[in-house]
Amino acid sequence: MWDDSFPSFLIGLREGLEAGLIVSVLVATLVRAGARSRLPQVWTGVLAAIALSMSFGAVLTFTAASLSTSAQEAFGGALSIVAVAFVTAMVFWMRRSARTLASEIKEKVTEALAMGAGVLVLTSFLAVGREGLETALFLWTTARAANESAGPVAGAAAGLVVAALLCWGLYRRVLHIDLTRFFTITGAVLVVIAAGVLGYGLRDLQEGAVLPGGAAYAFDLSGSIDAGSWYSTLLQGVLNLTPTMTWLQVAGYAGYLAVVMTLFVRGVRGVRREKGVRGVPGARSRDTATPPRPGSATPGRPAGPAPARPRWLLPVSVVAVPALLAGLVVALAHPEPAAGETVAVSGTDCGRGFTAPEPGRQDFRMHNTGNQTSEVYLIDPSSNAVYGEIEGLAPGTTRDLVATVAGGTYAWRCVPSDGKAVTSKAVRVGGASGAGAVVPVSEQDLAGPLRAYKAYVNRGLATLVTETRKLGDDIRAGHLDTARTDWLTAHRTYASLGAAYGTFEDFDQRIDGRPDGLPDGVHDKDFTGFQRIEYGLWHGQSAGELKGLAHQLTDDTAGLRKTFPHQEFEASDLPLRAHEILENTLQFELTGDTDQGSGTGLATADANLSGTRELLTVLRPLLTTRAPRLLPTVDADIARLRALLDAGHRDGRWTPVDRLGRTAKARIDGATGQLLEDLSPVPDLLEIRKSA
Repeated sequence: MWDDSFPSFLIGLREGLEAGLIVSVLVATLVRAGARSRLPQVWTGVLAAIALSMSFGAVLTFTAASLSTSAQEAFGGALSIVAVAFVTAMVFWMRRSARTLASEIKEKVTEALAMGAGVLVLTSFLAVGREGLETALFLWTTARAANESAGPVAGAAAGLVVAALLCWGLYRRVLHIDLTRFFTITGAVLVVIAAGVLGYGLRDLQEGAVLPGGAAYAFDLSGSIDAGSWYSTLLQGVLNLTPTMTWLQVAGYAGYLAVVMTLFVRGVRGVRREKGVRGVPGARSRDTATPPRPGSATPGRPAGPAPARPRWLLPVSVVAVPALLAGLVVALAHPEPAAGETVAVSGTDCGRGFTAPEPGRQDFRMHNTGNQTSEVYLIDPSSNAVYGEIEGLAPGTTRDLVATVAGGTYAWRCVPSDGKAVTSKAVRVGGASGAGAVVPVSEQDLAGPLRAYKAYVNRGLATLVTETRKLGDDIRAGHLDTARTDWLTAHRTYASLGAAYGTFEDFDQRIDGRPDGLPDGVHDKDFTGFQRIEYGLWHGQSAGELKGLAHQLTDDTAGLRKTFPHQEFEASDLPLRAHEILENTLQFELTGDTDQGSGTGLATADANLSGTRELLTVLRPLLTTRAPRLLPTVDADIARLRALLDAGHRDGRWTPVDRLGRTAKARIDGATGQLLEDLSPVPDLLEIRKSA
């Protein structure tokens, strides 16, 4: 979405325009000097700079992925601050140098023409490489802050494309831009964005235990601000302002903004007192319009025949060398876990062979020496937090368990399928803490959320019974237009209750079953419920043909309301519902598979989204303590998806799924897929483990 893309779009536009202006001046100078044969040297340097920048981004990504949780926070926080420094320097440098940029570059080109090909390649490489490295660093930082890469990458790509088009227009003199004004406005916006990146980086350093004050909050508005609202998404995506911030974050944000913005504004006023921009492509200036004087450059060919060398060798080399170096760094940053010690798993000698490991990624070879299949967990015995696990380790078999070890206490817990849990002797690992561990939940922990969810469903069923009775009254009275409206109201109520994967047992098939697999399809006698009535209402069937089906639907919803409080509902199933409801949505509603003529698949998907949100509401206390960053991300995902679904609801009508434009459909599917991906950790985080 645009809130994650805008900061990267702006940096891509500015950095791309800066680099493009430099390349434009290089090319224009060579063309006017009659040295077109030297243009490949410019493009070789540009290609080398792009290759270096992309390799730098790959190194950042893969290096961070190989670190422990706390190290990742510290690494990301440090680079965020470095990115802020680079962006700040870039903003001030461009404000100061725009007026003389062209003349400086032309002077360097003149020197390069006299000194040889290598110098010209180096000139273009250094000019573009700085912008590319800054872009890669800022893009990596914003992607990490957004917890996703698609939006920031798309934004940066769009910014670079726009910058390339602007530079082409400036070079061809078909476009004129007040570059001073452009860099002033974008510079001011970037200062504000950089303040948010600084605050985010400081928070990362606090979470990585590099800076103190991680629990000293200046404010905590998470209880009163909807993290999924449009304004919250805007503030978090563009400005990195969150509902909860520490005093250090607030001080860093406010201090940076006050100092840097003041200096920037003062500098802008100084520039305005001078004459306009000179020497930049597109600015009407004699510097770019007048070709160099004869004799000012020496573009002639070197004396003697040039040595034979394939033309492809240099371009391939400048791309391959940074890529190979990046690959080497990535390989070193991802050392394979050393072949670890073999640890016994059984009800009698659990953990035999376990000694204090070294910090870092470790590969433990777990060998079941007992006669029962066992679960095995690497835990912190003081809190029962789980660092790693293997489920279903059969007797006599060996499997690897890879875990990141940091400072802390570790022990093994073996849980035979028919026996008591056994915990090994604990060992202590020195150093800073930071290895990620999940505190297991018990059935008692989930009892409260389960009661709250059952109460929500009971209230919804009471509403549903009333709404289906009204639907039946409409049909019996022959008011089919009113029935269509009331059908959608009742169906959305049912969809919001989270009827996924047999939640309501046999009632779900009778109330909202599909005709798939029935011998006579939509005309089969066993096809009943909402979708059967939908088919009749939108295919011209009479009230007489539908009133029996409406009466049956009313009886079935009343029966569900009566039996639901007594139905078995495992507490361990509750975390699964948050994922399963939307899996059903993506599989059926968003493919149009369940549409029997009403074209309201988006309305049902929206109701399913409400059910998912209700589940997350009751699970929020458990998730907040185990994954504090998960819920803000999921809330933002829900807000994005809801906005996309609402865009298909105009003037009281829902756009049928099969009539959505290709782009709109792709965005809805993509947002649903992203939400499912971000929800995927929930079942593991809230799994009831035997070790608990």
